[in-house]
Amino acid sequence: MRRRICTAVSALGLAAFLFSASAVAQQKYPYSHSTPPQSSRYVQQHIIDVDDMPGHQVRIFEIQRKYTNSHPVIAGVKVVETIVRGTSDYTDGVGPAQGYTTWILDDGNRVFLKWSGTSHTKLTSAGAREGTFNGTSYFVGGTGKFATIRGVSTERSEFNTDPDSGYNHTSSRGEYWFAQ
Repeated sequence: MRRRICTAVSALGLAAFLFSASAVAQQKYPYSHSTPPQSSRYVQQHIIDVDDMPGHQVRIFEIQRKYTNSHPVIAGVKVVETIVRGTSDYTDGVGPAQGYTTWILDDGNRVFLKWSGTSHTKLTSAGAREGTFNGTSYFVGGTGKFATIRGVSTERSEFNTDPDSGYNHTSSRGEYWFAQ
């Protein structure tokens, strides 16, 4: 009888330890940041007209953001640069976009995100397109201590395709955690 009680207490203790360790590992951290438009530039962009209707285009692009102040911070480490690579399928500037983002951190590590969403744009009097992108980003991993990062963030970007006025202003918020 005494042996059963000791075994039961040991099992309960082990279960409590495993549950608390799992709960600590899954602690969620809030994330929020707003990026000024002057920090970004298109590195490359390729647009192909689709001939099924006027204004239908598919595009691949790469955007680079370098932060000199107002750095995003993840797990106490500054993000110094982001590289956004994606595709879009727009008709008159409206449609889905998706892609991948790499955050380059101050300590040399990287965080990887996958994103998707929809853009809505309009033509300005100067012929540029102004618009809004609404989407969701998923933290899918990283290097070093960020290898197991996971999370989700909603994103809103306001953009203008006129290079003289800045490319985009992004704000995002969500949460991340470190998986076991």
